[in-house]
Amino acid sequence: MRQVFRGAKPGPAVLSRRDATQSTELDRVRMHMAAPLLPNTERKAFPFSAYKAEDVKTRLEELFFGKCAYCESYYAAQAPVDVEHFRPKGRVADAPNHPGYWWLAAEWTNLLPSCLDCNRRRKQGTPVVSGSLQVLYETMQTGKQDCFPVEGSRAQPEENDFTRERGLLLDPARDDPDEHLVYWLGDDRAAGLVFPAPVQAGRPAAPPIPLRDPDLARVGAHAAAAGVSVRGAVSIQVYGLNRLHLVQERAKLLQQLRFLESVLLEVIDVREGLEAVNATLGRKELTEAMKKLSNLERRVLDQMRGLAAPDAPHSAIAKAFLRDFKQRLAATQIGGQIPAI
Repeated sequence: MRQVFRGAKPGPAVLSRRDATQSTELDRVRMHMAAPLLPNTERKAFPFSAYKAEDVKTRLEELFFGKCAYCESYYAAQAPVDVEHFRPKGRVADAPNHPGYWWLAAEWTNLLPSCLDCNRRRKQGTPVVSGSLQVLYETMQTGKQDCFPVEGSRAQPEENDFTRERGLLLDPARDDPDEHLVYWLGDDRAAGLVFPAPVQAGRPAAPPIPLRDPDLARVGAHAAAAGVSVRGAVSIQVYGLNRLHLVQERAKLLQQLRFLESVLLEVIDVREGLEAVNATLGRKELTEAMKKLSNLERRVLDQMRGLAAPDAPHSAIAKAFLRDFKQRLAATQIGGQIPAI
């Protein structure tokens, strides 16, 4: 997950468009929710539609570079985008008596693009710890759907101050996921897994993997006891951020970055060796060879940066890798030889 800024530009006009009766969708759903019910009847679901408009999908695709807001996968490669309501519009799985955040159904800041696996309840392989970060997988239900757990008091209809809710899910357009999610880069035992970030500064030797449990209260309690972000742990569980396919993709990306790092360091080593030799020889062909090697260094580094660019899939783990690489380089003699990462 990577932070994205919506900016000050208003949402698509279709979200507040008026129909032939000069009413917006919010006006119509407000009337629907206020209509009296006959005895022993339930209120029918309102047919929300404004959020499905192509203008909304296009704006979200531009804002998130065609990636799922939660897992950073390119959703277009597998299925059409789900326009996801961060606060669910029609019901709340965690609060059966709550009518859902219907007044936010056409609110631009409540809409996010999501892949099917993050947004819908599906059986996915999820990690289980066995031994020291040795990871196995078992199948369980993950996916957000109508889930929206909170620690405080849930907002009631048409309330727009959500500070008392203290929501437990991360919204990449409001939160900085780097404060709540970290990656294990020490070796390949847990490559590709995402972990809740430590509450205290510093990187743990072996970060605790989030508890696998459909009871989110137990997930949060486990995280709090382990000294890691509760919101990070709950978000990992709800969005299924450690489902098997995602972990495999992130592990593959880490392997690519480690290979590029090894190539970069070897090229630097060869260039520095030539520089030492040519300091006394002063040969033109060696000078040209060193220029070519310097160009190759820049190209390799540009490719590494590209994997961490905002429009790249799973760029958060690539960004974490480059940050770690920079820190490791700072402690070596060649740290000053590499252009800014």
